[in-house]
Amino acid sequence: MASQAISKTLILLVLAIALFAQATVGNIECENLNKDSCAYAVSSSGKRCVLEKHVRRSGEEVYACGTSEIEADKVKDMIETEECISACGVDRNALGISSDSLLESRFVRKLCSNECYRGCPNIVDLYFNLAAGEGIYLPKFCQAQGANARRGMAEIKSSGYVAPAPGSPEYYPNNVEFSSAPSLAPY
Repeated sequence: MASQAISKTLILLVLAIALFAQATVGNIECENLNKDSCAYAVSSSGKRCVLEKHVRRSGEEVYACGTSEIEADKVKDMIETEECISACGVDRNALGISSDSLLESRFVRKLCSNECYRGCPNIVDLYFNLAAGEGIYLPKFCQAQGANARRGMAEIKSSGYVAPAPGSPEYYPNNVEFSSAPSLAPY
């Protein structure tokens, strides 16, 4: 009799934990996230969440999480971990989504570090796409960090620079492929 009561209690406990896990992880809607979990999250539909600041008529600043039109690649229902936020040097309080941080050498060093680049595919995917929008191929850009870091930053700042597409003949100078460029982290 006692073992049946324990079994029923155990089954109820397992069901309660499963329902709780489904509720907390299951269906992420950006508009339901708070300020501290919004940035670098991805909704159930695969759209990236973005932190926005609204100023009320009273002058009060209110932060809200919204859904951007930017889609994540192969990621859904995700709130980025604190480990990746720290490893990649990103800020949970960042407003909007922008490629401006690619102009900051300290940020680029963290983004291109093995800890971030190979361990945080959600953040790398976001900045890979932002860099591509600026005409920059992120793996090559990360490879160039160090001796050519200032030159790479200058090329991003200039409005005329457009990186050649990967695989095109212009991409590989003198027909030499760069096999040491970091690849995107596997999912």
